[in-house]
Amino acid sequence: MYVSDILKLTLRTGPSIENKIISVIESGQMMEVIKFGDEWSQVQLPNGKEGWVLSRYLTTNETHNIKLERLEAKHKNLMIQAAELLEENNRLKAENKRFSTESKANQKQLVKTQADYEALKTEAAEFLTLKTNYKRAASQLTEQTAKAKQLEEELSSLEMNTYIKWFLAGSGVLIVGFLIGFSTKRQRRRPALS
Repeated sequence: MYVSDILKLTLRTGPSIENKIISVIESGQMMEVIKFGDEWSQVQLPNGKEGWVLSRYLTTNETHNIKLERLEAKHKNLMIQAAELLEENNRLKAENKRFSTESKANQKQLVKTQADYEALKTEAAEFLTLKTNYKRAASQLTEQTAKAKQLEEELSSLEMNTYIKWFLAGSGVLIVGFLIGFSTKRQRRRPALS
């Protein structure tokens, strides 16, 4: 049983108000009832003291102040939990805001990356076209270089033939001139001899 909702109750050595007061019990104090009577009950406190109290102030129900203390403790715990939840909520809001900002930045980066990719695709196609044209031009250049070399060799051969012809022509003129001169000189000498 509990001491009912009064401020204080006296624990006495016997079942009357003339008996000596052993202790003063606070409202809501729990105790074990040894013998319950209509007017007085014999009880034992948790600290082991035994005595008598007025039965009308005992109740089997928890007193309002015990309920209040329990509710206040529960309320305090709930307030702590609410504060923790509020703090967690604020942290999650901040994190959500940060994620939202990062998401927007990532979205912008994605759009830029897609634009860069499309530009790169276009440039790559142009590059492949240029590469194909380059290979074709390089192949043509190789062919033209080979033809030019062949023509240079033919030109060198023709120049050599021309030099030889001029040399032979000059030699022939010189020989003809020499023969004509020799023959003319001989004819001039003959008349003088005759």
